[in-house]
Amino acid sequence: MLISLKSAASGMEAQQLNLNAIANNLANVNTNGFKRSKVEFQDLLYQRPRQAGAEAGGGTQVPTGIEVGNGSRVVSTSKIFTQGQLNQTGERLDLAINGEGFFEIQRPDGTSAFTRDGGFKVASDGRVTTSDGLPVLSGMQTIPLNTLGVSVAPNGEVTVETADGFNRFRLQLTRFNNPSGLRSLGGNLFQETPASGNPNTGSPAEAGYGSIVQGFLETSNVNVAEEMVNMIMAQRAYEVNSKAIQTSDQMLEQINQLKR
Repeated sequence: MLISLKSAASGMEAQQLNLNAIANNLANVNTNGFKRSKVEFQDLLYQRPRQAGAEAGGGTQVPTGIEVGNGSRVVSTSKIFTQGQLNQTGERLDLAINGEGFFEIQRPDGTSAFTRDGGFKVASDGRVTTSDGLPVLSGMQTIPLNTLGVSVAPNGEVTVETADGFNRFRLQLTRFNNPSGLRSLGGNLFQETPASGNPNTGSPAEAGYGSIVQGFLETSNVNVAEEMVNMIMAQRAYEVNSKAIQTSDQMLEQINQLKR
């Protein structure tokens, strides 16, 4: 009877983590460049009072055995890097990636982070930064004070028009073999890990890299209707596991009352 209690308790804990992930997805439904998380489960080790294929005497074998599971656990919360919808803003430094790739950002400690949030700003010294003031790398150059216009082509070529003429440079994007292995840092940033593989840099709209869309931002890829369905399923699974605990408790109570 204790096995059912522990199995149901592990199921409740797994569904609680599942609900936490769903709640975080819904909380970031309006976060630019956010990628939803998907919770994946595994069953736990099994107790085998009787092995399949064991000798049953007289040269015969048992065709099937007895296996009793010990519940479930959450094995991963992987990010789903599907394309989010592109929302038009009209801002000259709002850059969306249509396809694969990340912008490279410099963190305060000098290390690199990566983002799909292209809502960039110009600092007082002309550097292009994120909303948190972190410098944008990816081949981005400064925007002079006397800039008359900034144009960004789908292939990442940037044309900065000033009173003195034109300055041109080209942006670069970064890809990973396993983007689901990236570590989420918060602030719309991801960090390279051994699981993600080394960053690969290339030009937009070439060799499988996404193209740049100026004046747009990529919104979250969270589907509210899908997350609500997942929430209901997690709630029902939690309730069923709770019911299993109640039933096991009632059976133990009946056993305790046998001598009365």
